Amino acid sequence: MDFLKALNIEAVNNGVSTGTQWLKSKGEAIDSFSPVNGKKIGSVIAADKESYEAVIKKAEEAFTTWRMMPAPKRGEIVRQVGEALRQYKEPLGKLVSYEMGKSLQEGYGEVQEMIDICDFAVGLSRQLHGLTMHSERPAHRMYEQYHPLGIVGIISAFNFPVAVWSWNSMLAWVCGNVCVWKPSEKTPLCAVACQHIIAEVFKKNNVAEGVCGLIIGGREVGEWMAADTRIPLVSATGSTRMGKAVGAVVAARLGRSLLELGGNNAIIISKDADLDIAILGSLFGAVGTAGQRCTTTRRLIIHEDIYDVVKNKLAAAYNQLRIGDPLNEKNHVGPLIDKDAVRLYLDAIEKCKAEGGNFIVEGAVLSGDGYESGCYVKPCIAEAKPGYKIVQHETFAPVLYLLKYKTIDEAIAIQNEVPQGLSSSIMTLNLREAEQFLSHAGSDCGIANVNIGTSGAEIGGAFGGEKETGGGRESGSDAWKAYMRRQTNTINYSTSLPLAQGIRFDV
Repeated sequence: MDFLKALNIEAVNNGVSTGTQWLKSKGEAIDSFSPVNGKKIGSVIAADKESYEAVIKKAEEAFTTWRMMPAPKRGEIVRQVGEALRQYKEPLGKLVSYEMGKSLQEGYGEVQEMIDICDFAVGLSRQLHGLTMHSERPAHRMYEQYHPLGIVGIISAFNFPVAVWSWNSMLAWVCGNVCVWKPSEKTPLCAVACQHIIAEVFKKNNVAEGVCGLIIGGREVGEWMAADTRIPLVSATGSTRMGKAVGAVVAARLGRSLLELGGNNAIIISKDADLDIAILGSLFGAVGTAGQRCTTTRRLIIHEDIYDVVKNKLAAAYNQLRIGDPLNEKNHVGPLIDKDAVRLYLDAIEKCKAEGGNFIVEGAVLSGDGYESGCYVKPCIAEAKPGYKIVQHETFAPVLYLLKYKTIDEAIAIQNEVPQGLSSSIMTLNLREAEQFLSHAGSDCGIANVNIGTSGAEIGGAFGGEKETGGGRESGSDAWKAYMRRQTNTINYSTSLPLAQGIRFDV
């Protein structure tokens, strides 16, 4: 395929790199199969402990010089990364779609998100501000500043195989850190392609080897990173189960973790909603990326007065969905990532039925021409109740639960009663309802929207959630501070040494 050739993807690829150099490893080969057609795309040689150590050592060495480069100069290099991504947007977007299974538009959109975060980081490189404070002591000046941490370890998930890495790395780089990336072993070739693109830019700018490390591998590589005291910050995106394991290990060594984990996101549809917007927002939120976004809409909380209308409109819309090859832009829904995901999808359907759920759009695994991979499923809709155990659980597949409410207080309570707290939305033209939803007594999620869906966050805002979503924030706003250590400074320019709080210590 032309896009693989353009990205230097080969039949067998090294999976360990310090930047421009690819290291030999005795690790096992990881085969990448496309969920689009079940065909093998290529293989990647995973990291072993020796090659892992080589990457970390090189990163430590690179940090000593990279941190001394002025932040705007680092920003200029990131700007060039953004330009390179613009150049490779088409082939990289196609690879994302082919290896992960999301629609081609979403593949292109993910690369655009990388470009956008580069632009954000370039501006940020001149705005790493601290504060100046007035001292209570005469002829003293106080201020605070931010310094880079060192090595930032990035563990990313398969559903956004390139964008989430860029959220972390671009900000970490302009802040003066170096990065070591462990991508999902389900989408290793996307990471290899990114490393090739970054290496071109870094080589042109004589960037020290080790600023952008790559270590592809399975669970054990993530465990090495979590336990490694040389990595002060581990940013991990994935399931709540994974995040709890990483967070516990990092906390045990008093390191820092930035966790962006599961979501069980809901849209409240008020009787005062614009139903055209509500249906469209719910549809994309529930079936986009085949339900494999952490911000996927998994619950619709619908006012009882319009419940049947919304149910019927949504069922009609589902019946118009085109499911198939995501590289065909006429299709709305692509495959799940693999057959393990298909099994989880089927398991969720059975559990919902066992608890009394009524499916108004039945789920199924698709077979026949175009569905040979066995990873294509029908997005489905079930009428359920908030107390169902399966409704409390995040299923990474297109299963949508419809729930009924009477009052806005009840709707918000249903919204908040799940363990996860990532994204939420209310569809309403009622100002009082909208403001209540956004108030202290409203949504308990990290993201709360009005008249848009739960997915499709922009890079300008900090991204992340509360409760079992992990509490981390990535991307925009002041998320950069997570990659820095804060330092308070006091300068005495007087000829005496007055103490704070009026303490006297005369000798």
